Parts: sequence; C-alpha cells; structure tokens
Amino acid sequence: MDETFGMEAPARHSEAPHRAPVRYLVIIDEAGSAIARLFLASREQVGEVDAGSEEVAQLVRGRTPERGAGGPEWDRALLGHSAAERAAAEVYTLDV
Repeated sequence: MDETFGMEAPARHSEAPHRAPVRYLVIIDEAGSAIARLFLASREQVGEVDAGSEEVAQLVRGRTPERGAGGPEWDRALLGHSAAERAAAEVYTLDV
C-alpha cells in the first residue's frame, strides 16, 4: 500500500507565469449606470463590475481619481464610449 491512504495525490501545479496585476480602475457611465472596468498597465481590460459594489469601494478608498479618460492611451480600451462619457470617467491608478 502506498502513502496516499486510498486518496488521489493532488496534481502538479502549473509553472506558467501569473497574470499581471490590475493597474487601473475606471469608473464610467454605460447606458445610465456606472460600471467599474479593471485594466492592466497595457490598458487591456481584465474585468468589469458594478461600480456600486463593496469591492470597488474598498479599492478606491483613500485614493484621488484623475478626471477623464480622453487621452489617446485610452482610445482602444474605451472604444465603445462617447467622448462625454470618457470625459466624465474617473481613473484610479492602483498600487502594483
């Protein structure tokens, strides 16, 4: 009898690199409700949640946002938003 006592041993962990941390949180209006979009440093979107959630409140607590996401670095990331929505957006830079 082996040392697993009839239970399967856990599989080997993957050695693949982890995903990069979220760098930006953008709160922007979408169809009349505020959403929070999460972006990597490359401005690749990796998540989207309701901006009124407790998790978003914890992430932005004590941080001052930049007003507007109208720069060219945001063009591709926020392609579906109007210029007015982008101008009113709040951009939070998160610690890495």
